[in-house]
Amino acid sequence: MTPVTLTDEAWEDVDPGVEALVDKWLVQEGDAVEVGQPLANAVLLKTNFEITAPATGTIAKILVQTGETFARGTPIATLLA
Repeated sequence: MTPVTLTDEAWEDVDPGVEALVDKWLVQEGDAVEVGQPLANAVLLKTNFEITAPATGTIAKILVQTGETFARGTPIATLLA
């Protein structure tokens, strides 16, 4: 399983303890995805970020639902590559 996360670059200059919000999922569990495909939109410090597939595969499990928050390095989904 490959974790799906918000890139480290998005977290640069962000204080520890600050969380991002999953604004919208663009895929569902079981969907086949290609590397680089947009999977979800997240908001961090009033900035929108697109979370993309780290590999080609299938969305195995969505771990953070729309409207929920997550911390730096936390997987928001798992991908079966």
